[in-house]
Order: sequence, then structure tokens, then C-alpha cells
Amino acid sequence: MNRITLTGIVIASAPIGEYDRRVVLLTRERGKISAFARGARKPNSALVGVTSPFTFGTFEVYEGRTSYTLMSASVSNYFEELRMDIEGAYYGFYFLELANYYAREANDETELLKLLYQTLRALVNPNVPNRLIRHIYELKAVSVNGEGPQVFSCICCGDTQREKVFSVKRGGLVCSACGGRASDGKKLLPSTLYTLQFIIATPVEKLYTFVVKEEVLEELAKVVGEYMERYVGKRFKSLDILETVGAQGMEG
Repeated sequence: MNRITLTGIVIASAPIGEYDRRVVLLTRERGKISAFARGARKPNSALVGVTSPFTFGTFEVYEGRTSYTLMSASVSNYFEELRMDIEGAYYGFYFLELANYYAREANDETELLKLLYQTLRALVNPNVPNRLIRHIYELKAVSVNGEGPQVFSCICCGDTQREKVFSVKRGGLVCSACGGRASDGKKLLPSTLYTLQFIIATPVEKLYTFVVKEEVLEELAKVVGEYMERYVGKRFKSLDILETVGAQGMEG
């Protein structure tokens, strides 16, 4: 067995047997891995606190032939604020679930890990609305995965000068000369288009440095929501709960 140290975050955790846990880690060095944390559910175990979702730090694991075993961890951030905020927690769980969906073992997931960490930091920052954080994260995550829309030129002919509409079916902008190929084409507010371009082009570290007007947020939500529905095509349990919580909040 090989003892290695990985930098990462717990993106899922589940009980196994009477005392153990199985955790899924998104790591810088090995991509997504699953590890067994033996005895982690015993009250006096040193692994009790470090196997919870959102835990970020360095994890010491044994690498076996077919599995990993978590031995210890040095935690940099527990994101404890999310445990005291129901809505924030469900946004966070959705972000973890989306990262879990995209991440692969033995793949370079450095950008996705960085994005997830910066997004959780933004989530505990009261200056950026949670809904905006959600759509920034969604768009950046699909872009990091190589599935983002083309928002800088016409996806059909490459034109950068003519008027354009956004087509979810085509996967990006379609210019006026190619408009016949975009039956679902939609003219976006200039600020919405700029926001899409900023999210896709900006380094992760500088993503959560702006806010937008409500009309832009509404249009961004619609565009990104339709794009996610078409190209991700998966419903996430945490998102269903989040939308239920949000609806109840609006009724209250």
C-alpha cells in the first residue's frame, strides 16, 4: 500500500456498515476518488469531523490496489457557515452534486476543484446573491468541462461583427446572416451577453467580483437554465429541494 497526501474537498459522504464512512473526494492530484474512513462514525474518532461534505484540506490516504483508505486530514476550511443557513446549505449541496457529476477519477480536475472552492467561499459572502452565484457556477462548470456555449462569435460562420441571437439548440450565438439555422434564437440584453462572456473568459479567482441588475439576473437564469437542461440533462436532488425551499420562502 502506498501512503499519499491529497489536497481536496469532501463532495459526498455516506455511512457504511456500523461505524465506517465512504467519502468521495475531489482532489487536485487524482481527480475524483472514493475512500473508506474506518471508524469515522464512532464518537471519539479523529475522522468524525473531517468526513463531512464541504470539508476542504489535505487528506492522507492509503492507496490500495482497488481502493483508498482515509487515515487522517488537516482541514483548512469546514465552511461552517453553510451548516447554519438552510438555503445556503442546499445551494452548497447542489454545487457539490454538480461537481460529483462532472469529475472523473485520474482526470486533471484542478480547475473544477478551484471553481468549487471559490464558489463555496462566495456562498458565505453576503455581498453576492445566491442566485447569481448559482448561475455563474453552472456556466463556468460546463465551460470547464468543455461544454460551454460559444458567446464571442457566430457558432455557424465565426462572424464577430453582425447582430446576433442566442440559440440553446445551436450552443451559442448565431448571427443575422445565419439566423435561419436558429429557430429558438433569442436577442439578449447587452449586459446579459457581457455577463456570459465575462463568466466564461474570466479566471476562477476573479469570478465572484460583480453583481447584476434584476432584469439581467432573470435573463441569465433563463438562458443558463435552458442550456443546463439541454446539455447536462440530469436532475439533481439537492436542486429539487433548493427550489422547493425557495418557493416556500417566496410564499412566506
